Amino acid sequence: MEATGDSIRKVSDDLLWGLRTANRRELVTYTRERLARMIAFSGGSEEEITRASNVFDPNALTLGFARRFATYKRPALLLHDPERLARILNQPKYPVQLAIAGKAHPADGAGKALIHQWIQFVRRPDIRPHAVFLSDYDLQLAEHLVQGVDVWINNPRRPWEASGTSGMKVLVNGGLNLSELDGWWAEAYTPEVGWALGDGLEHGDDPAWDAAEAEQLYQRLEQEVIPMFYDRDAEGLPRAWIARMRESMARLTPEFSANRTVREYTEKYYIPAAAAYRKREGDAGAVGVQIRNWRHMIVNHWSRLRLGDLRVETEGDELVFSLQVYLDEIDPDAVRAELFVQGSNGDQPQLIPMLRDQPLVGAVNGFNYVARVPASRAATDYTPRLVPYHRDARVPLEANEILWQR
Repeated sequence: MEATGDSIRKVSDDLLWGLRTANRRELVTYTRERLARMIAFSGGSEEEITRASNVFDPNALTLGFARRFATYKRPALLLHDPERLARILNQPKYPVQLAIAGKAHPADGAGKALIHQWIQFVRRPDIRPHAVFLSDYDLQLAEHLVQGVDVWINNPRRPWEASGTSGMKVLVNGGLNLSELDGWWAEAYTPEVGWALGDGLEHGDDPAWDAAEAEQLYQRLEQEVIPMFYDRDAEGLPRAWIARMRESMARLTPEFSANRTVREYTEKYYIPAAAAYRKREGDAGAVGVQIRNWRHMIVNHWSRLRLGDLRVETEGDELVFSLQVYLDEIDPDAVRAELFVQGSNGDQPQLIPMLRDQPLVGAVNGFNYVARVPASRAATDYTPRLVPYHRDARVPLEANEILWQR
């Protein structure tokens, strides 16, 4: 059976662009009808209803932004400079239109204020033909948006994006992603399949960084997205855009799918969990009894554990950490000492085991733990800590205690 990606790569430019155009046209029709109903329901005039029935251009570049309105998702990042966004939307030669939708939690005043910003913006006379806010965000609306937009925009504050499934749904419909390097897009992004925001690092809620990413978002649209969409050949086809569409569909659709989700959950979690359960229940539950006893020991004595002196020495190109640990009545094999260090350049944090070296002279159940690490990073980057350990337990799920050197 031919692989999905190989099949997609064989589809002609004409057919792919026909799919994209048909999907966009259907979204424009749906948007007009829904917006007209919204205005009629709210008591709008005939003139307003008629105007709503004619918004958008089925041939214009269509951007989509829809999600729960929460501050960490930065739904107003595009509005950082409203006049610049207005210029982007009001280019006669290269028309751009924007569909926005979303809801805020009823108790989230900040989220509702962000929605209000967008509503005020789309009500401007110069913006009305080019941007709409579709209220009452639901599954039907989401379905039309992910099918019809040319570019799906997502700009949460890293690292708060749990996944980003809407961006995945865009893939199979030939839409492209312009997204923060967070969630699924941090894994999926390459220049051949879409556009990225950010540097893959975490910057907290720094307003200066938000401003920098807003500038990056505008530049991506002005210098890359819009020119590529309107770069047409003699047949009216945007060949470079279609090539990016094709690669996005071929490479990412099979990889970010329900098939992969079910397979990975089964292989990485369900099967190992079933095997662990069988092990615990075997031999009249002997392993389960061991884990229960271990857990009781941790709970009863953890508050009396103590970390003593920490010494760091440089030996050649290595840092040598030595940590004194006093374990009260806990079995030394029931805990693990380690160094925690944040990842650099977007890498994941590291946990470096510290080895139990020798008993502390004159101490009861006290030991020295040692670890060697490259001296390429400062000693202050590393945090020594103690966590529970049992080879058959799931830590921190079954024991979330932690003690670290302050």
